[in-house]
Amino acid sequence: MASVCIIMGSKSDEEKVAPCAEVLKKLGISFFMTVSSAHRTPERTEKIVREQEASGCRVFICAAGMAAHLAGAVAARTTVPVIGIPISGTAFGGMDSLLSTVQMPPGFPVATVACDKAGARNAAWLAAQILALGDSALRDRIGAERAKMRGGVEDAAAAIQEKYNA
Repeated sequence: MASVCIIMGSKSDEEKVAPCAEVLKKLGISFFMTVSSAHRTPERTEKIVREQEASGCRVFICAAGMAAHLAGAVAARTTVPVIGIPISGTAFGGMDSLLSTVQMPPGFPVATVACDKAGARNAAWLAAQILALGDSALRDRIGAERAKMRGGVEDAAAAIQEKYNA
């Protein structure tokens, strides 16, 4: 059973979405990852949503570029939370994907994160926080990882201060 289902609109999105899988692995969250297109394979998308929801998926993460309707197509088929990762790749630098992902009609929300790799990481963190509402051990793992991040900033600050503030 995968707690999170990641669906990319295209195989070419894999490099930008991979950080999402890395964060989920680090936090010990099971996930299923695949490719489906809201436009080219709508039946496949619907089947994935149905099957993953039935197998226990508690959060969907959808990554798509250009028209970026994948997250909305998934949100239309489930009441499970959906997180959208806009993918850049056109002359608009991802702004088209961002607007397509964030502009959902009332009642069919998609939580939208930043574009590309940063968004992929934050989609995983947001999914983890959603799952942690009912899992104190996961909440503790999230806290421990955040403490490491804070420590990294402190270490970087000390190194810079030592180098430039003699």
